Amino acid sequence: PSSSRVFVVRRDQDIYIQTLRKLFNESHGIFVGLQRSEEELAGKSRKAQLVQVSKNYRSVIRACMEDMHQAAISTRDPALQSQYSTQVSILSAMELIWNLCEILFVEAAAAGPLLLRLLDWVRLHVCDVDNMVREVLSSENPSKHELFWNVVDVFVLQGRMDEARHLLSKEASANPTSVNMYKILDDLMKKMPVPSLGNTQTLTEMELKWQHWHEECQRYLQDGTFASNSHMESICKILLGDEDAILEKKELMTTWYHFLVTRLLYSHPTVKPMELRFYAQACMDLFLGGESSPEPLDTILMAAFEFEMHQVIKECSIALSNWWFVAHLTDLLDHCKLLQSHNLYFGSNMREFLLLEYASGLFSHHSLWQLGVDYFDHCPEYGRVYLELHIERIPLNTEQKALKVLRICEQRQMHEQVRSICKIMAMKALRNNRLGSALSWSIRAKDAAFATLISDRFLKDYCERGCFSDLDLIDNLGPSMLLSDRLTFLGKYREFHRLYGEKRFSEAAKLLLMLMTAHIAPCSFWMTLLTDALPLLEQKEV
Repeated sequence: PSSSRVFVVRRDQDIYIQTLRKLFNESHGIFVGLQRSEEELAGKSRKAQLVQVSKNYRSVIRACMEDMHQAAISTRDPALQSQYSTQVSILSAMELIWNLCEILFVEAAAAGPLLLRLLDWVRLHVCDVDNMVREVLSSENPSKHELFWNVVDVFVLQGRMDEARHLLSKEASANPTSVNMYKILDDLMKKMPVPSLGNTQTLTEMELKWQHWHEECQRYLQDGTFASNSHMESICKILLGDEDAILEKKELMTTWYHFLVTRLLYSHPTVKPMELRFYAQACMDLFLGGESSPEPLDTILMAAFEFEMHQVIKECSIALSNWWFVAHLTDLLDHCKLLQSHNLYFGSNMREFLLLEYASGLFSHHSLWQLGVDYFDHCPEYGRVYLELHIERIPLNTEQKALKVLRICEQRQMHEQVRSICKIMAMKALRNNRLGSALSWSIRAKDAAFATLISDRFLKDYCERGCFSDLDLIDNLGPSMLLSDRLTFLGKYREFHRLYGEKRFSEAAKLLLMLMTAHIAPCSFWMTLLTDALPLLEQKEV
């Protein structure tokens, strides 16, 4: 009760962040393209098309992240720096979630290729180690660097075998005593079977090869081949999928989902999509170890691994600060025919509900509202109603903006809104004493009463000043002068002046008589008409 503050409530705060404009503008084009894309494409070509759309969305997120990162580096203001860094981490989380959804839902990778996709996903998003790799490789003697074995471990944990072998070869050449061990480990890493992306081998073949290789690793470990080098022994244990050995490298993996993918790579390379949930839950519990509770991001990723699409969308709606992410992801999943079963109990389906929310947010922005129009257009159930309600609330500060809004309404046959906009603009012009503009807007609105009012103002001005303003407009009224009697009178009276000026007296006289007898002249103007007749009566030839 004692507070006397006024709060400005904004619908969607992120819409006002300048650096996110790129995200909204670029993704709008991708969205419209997807709505117009070929639904007829069947099977593989349709799936490839949808995966490409998904990648396009992700590349926009990454481009925004880059811009935001650059802005954070270049600014001197600590508050801005912190704001940009927060946005970078939010965008990074958005891309992480989107990428996982792309693998599991859009591409729906099968057992085998699934693991390769997840490895790419981890390599792309766990990039804290890249600096460490650069530091070691750029040093004079990499194998003597204190972080050398950490980097080798990182490569092994991410399944980057060629890079790990390349580094180990440096160790072998610098340390001749370990050459034999190195050769055996290098051979094991070289032979490690990985699933193929094409259909070159069946899952059974892959599992058999993997079993043989696994037994070979086991044999070397039990023989104590690597006993004299704890680093190589630890790598051999990781190759065997030893849970404790992998968990020891917790600091290098940084996240439970990295641990999950590493564990799958060395224990269950042919994991099926539906088995992911069990491994994911187990890995999360092991990695967090009851010390910390899962963050919102962990909950969202877990829902994705459990193939709970609606849960992913729900959690993202709660956790993220704008509707952009959920609206576009849901629309994509809907095009993949994955959300058909889910209708909301309050009207439209989930896709439309989220798109309406996002577009409504865009309409609160002075220029992004134009993007919102297309989103409403692609909501078959309530889009039209929302557009009608929102478009009436756009502040028409300039004539150019009014014409833009008007064009949108005319293209969609929104007659009521067209009339409303024209009346508003006519009123504004009249207040500013711009009679010509006011008249053209009222003609456009087909508003007879208002056209009469403005015509009266023109005639009043004429009586006071003895000449007309806005001659171009009045001379070119054409059929629109029939909108009201007063407007017709104005147009015809101006024509009389023109004929008189051109010395076409006989036609001018006929027109003047017509104006006197047709009863469309206002009473206050009769005296003016009679006065206009005087020069014609005084001529030699009446």
